[in-house]
Amino acid sequence: MSTSILSHLDDGVMTITLNRPEVFNSFDQPMGRAFQQALDEAASDESVRCVIIRGEGRAFCAGQDLKEVTSAASPGFKVIVEETYNRSIRRICAMDKPVIAAVNGVAAGAGANIALACDFVVAKESAKFIQAFANIGLIPDSGGTYWLPRLVGMARAKALTMLAIPLTSREAQDMGLIHQSVADDSWEEAVNALARTLSHMPTMGLGLTKQALHAGMHQSLEDQLKLELDLQFQAAESADYAEGVRAFLEKRPAKFTGR
Repeated sequence: MSTSILSHLDDGVMTITLNRPEVFNSFDQPMGRAFQQALDEAASDESVRCVIIRGEGRAFCAGQDLKEVTSAASPGFKVIVEETYNRSIRRICAMDKPVIAAVNGVAAGAGANIALACDFVVAKESAKFIQAFANIGLIPDSGGTYWLPRLVGMARAKALTMLAIPLTSREAQDMGLIHQSVADDSWEEAVNALARTLSHMPTMGLGLTKQALHAGMHQSLEDQLKLELDLQFQAAESADYAEGVRAFLEKRPAKFTGR
């Protein structure tokens, strides 16, 4: 695997680190492929119960490495957006286990939208989010035009994208864009505490919940009720459901295995 992406598994938590700090963890195609490989490995490994995506150095991710786009050997925007970003976003959203974006610094452009595709965003107070595309004449990609109106409403989505307004993490939390803004000196422990909590929960049930919530954003109530019925049946067949019921009846904490 390319050194532009590092991964580490500890007690059920897979940490995937974007590791090009010299360019604020901006993506080129090799990094995109390595990122997708790491996501695939996390998705397929049954011992992984939670995934953290974080950036090395001062930034979370500055989006696309513009040197790649402007080079003579550039494959062009269509290939870069599809192969580097769209394929990554699909993997994050389809992951049947929770994904945390641990945002330590600036999350700009596609970097901001990779974070928004995750299930939880926990950011340092000093971090910033910016839909920087308008500053260079582009439109938001990597799911930005999908998530933003749903998270903060159309009026705010237009302001954030068309004016490229930077947000502090506290502002992002207050408008419902992210899960949590944390003081810089408490951020590491907050990320780890959330990951530990999620990694000891009923992973299959969480994955089915994620699937249902995503589906509910674009289908009718009747279709959603049918999906809930199907997914609930799957959850009720799990070992974690049986353990959860036993623990409740025995008045003890449940010991979930993620199956």
